[in-house]
Amino acid sequence: MIDPALFDPSAVSEEIRAQNAEIVAKLSKLGRYWEAPPALIRENRRKGLGAFPLMPLSSRAEAITIDGPGGPLPLRIIAPENPRGAYLHIHGGGWTIGTADEQDPWLDRLAERCGLAVVSVEYRLAPEHPFPAGPDDCEAAALWLIREAESRFGTSRLFIGGESAGAHLSALTLLRLRDKHDLKPFRGANLFAGCYDVSLTPSAANWGEEPLILNTPGVKVFADNFCGPDLDRRDPAISPLYADLTGMPPALFSVGTRDLLLDDTLFMASRWVASGNKAELAVWPGGAHVFIRFDSALAEQALSRIDGFIERL
Repeated sequence: MIDPALFDPSAVSEEIRAQNAEIVAKLSKLGRYWEAPPALIRENRRKGLGAFPLMPLSSRAEAITIDGPGGPLPLRIIAPENPRGAYLHIHGGGWTIGTADEQDPWLDRLAERCGLAVVSVEYRLAPEHPFPAGPDDCEAAALWLIREAESRFGTSRLFIGGESAGAHLSALTLLRLRDKHDLKPFRGANLFAGCYDVSLTPSAANWGEEPLILNTPGVKVFADNFCGPDLDRRDPAISPLYADLTGMPPALFSVGTRDLLLDDTLFMASRWVASGNKAELAVWPGGAHVFIRFDSALAEQALSRIDGFIERL
């Protein structure tokens, strides 16, 4: 069972308490920011006015374009000399916002500490490009990496991962590779704070309006953008929590106890193991949604856990 002490308020550090309060205060001043047009939300995020602080760009990032199902598909590559593996990264942002160049320090870290050539995919965003556009692009990027990793990076040791919507899209990509292409090429999956049930798990549906990065109305807007009005949101092709999960790679599931998507990770990790796969579950006291975006001792612990997971595979 999960250690109940992880959920005890006394387990939350003063640093994280203060950080969470600062986030809520900042976002409360923005009003119902999740109702703004997606283009404005994206513009504000690029200016550092959204939920997350800006992260510096990597000086060694390389942008390339491959053929995608909807046209040219940009990929952002950060690679060390003589990679020991390759990592397909899928960014978060509620399927609606976010870009491949917004988390370069994380990708640089994977390159430096784990020796990975990191490929981040600039998939098409909703609502302009609803399901299945984003998953289609991630599938195309995965197939490209499977084909090209050996010749381009000198390795066939492959990993996949992402945060929030990126973790969801990573899971869908693994399922598509297995079911459509009979491929199981990834050694491990790093799944951080994913939304695996687009119809909303209890923790997401019951969170309310407190703007600790995400809230219930905001998640509903993002889900509407991704799905539109007509899809069955519990279709396994949309919500991987409901899929047959046999044959999945070892996965590290990470989430903070103050993340409204907490249940998604707890449920998905349990189903992963019940389906015969290996999984590790990292639950971080007081962590908000994708708290690794903020500097803290807790963020460093969580990132180090990811490093260790990859190094063991």
